[in-house]
Amino acid sequence: MRTADFDYQLPHELIAQHPAPRRDASRLLVLNRPNGEIRHRNFPDLLEYLRPGDVLVLNNSRVIPARLRGVNAHTGGQFEILLLEENASNDWWAMLRPGKRARIGTRITIRKHTATDTGIRATVTATNAEGHRRLSFTGTRNISDELDAVGEVPLPPYIARNNLDALAEDKQRYQTVFAEPPGSVAAPTAGLHFTPELLGGIRARGVDVQFVTLHVGFGTFAPVKSETLAGHTMHEERYEISEATARAVNAAKLAGQRVVAVGTTSVRELESVAAQHDGKLVAALGRTSIFIHPPFSFRVVDALLTNFHLPCSTLLMLVSALAAPGETCGREMILRAYAAAIRERYRFYSYGDAMLIV
Repeated sequence: MRTADFDYQLPHELIAQHPAPRRDASRLLVLNRPNGEIRHRNFPDLLEYLRPGDVLVLNNSRVIPARLRGVNAHTGGQFEILLLEENASNDWWAMLRPGKRARIGTRITIRKHTATDTGIRATVTATNAEGHRRLSFTGTRNISDELDAVGEVPLPPYIARNNLDALAEDKQRYQTVFAEPPGSVAAPTAGLHFTPELLGGIRARGVDVQFVTLHVGFGTFAPVKSETLAGHTMHEERYEISEATARAVNAAKLAGQRVVAVGTTSVRELESVAAQHDGKLVAALGRTSIFIHPPFSFRVVDALLTNFHLPCSTLLMLVSALAAPGETCGREMILRAYAAAIRERYRFYSYGDAMLIV
């Protein structure tokens, strides 16, 4: 399939710049796969579509304040740094803007948003084929321990921020209420809609709520630069699945119950582990570079709650695969649903509304 097959036009004003007033105040588009029916609901109506015996699987990875600001210690030129993955203490791969000025040996003074010098320095020690820079930090025992004080929420580039008040709101709202192990550089956004009260109502309905961990990295959102899907290679992301979650999902599948994934990251983890173990889940700690696109036969996931995704993105390709498992016609079904969402003025992307595929 061609990358361009997954393109669509979105009015810029539909890109959500702020979260809904309440986490669960978003809208919910429900796509019924067997007949293609589209219904427009509100997010708390999700309860009506969950059945006793379902297993709801959410990604509990915590977003780290991975965006840093700095200046070239020699020229004074400004850098924006997005930490991607920790190699060891004070040793990280990162994206830098402007990247061309971050040559090997460049020394960067890390500053807070207020331009206050933090006393922390970073030196570019290597580059890779993707254009990322390897940074060595000094002036701190471990930069990871300093991120809450010196880092910022790593909002995607389509969300604009000009004041500290908005950044303070993002620190709370660009994080799920059930986030635990730190490691993501972007939020698993489908989980942002849940409140403790809603999760309690879901459990009271007889749904088994389980968690997996997939630390969302740059690879999930990297643009597809190849003309065809076959030419794209996904970056690896770290995951962990517990014995309890594996046991609950396996039991549900054996009993003919549904596994409802929350977010594309949960889908990628579940299907990655199942592919390695003949369709079953096991407790596992590893890395995945799985690229799910049409046609794809799902071993675990039966339904998906997700947000609306960027044109030509790997995430849009994944939901297209789930719309018609094992076939290629899911793309048309998803783009038809997106067109309906645009007509109804849904809010798109990270802080936007949600979509349920059943």
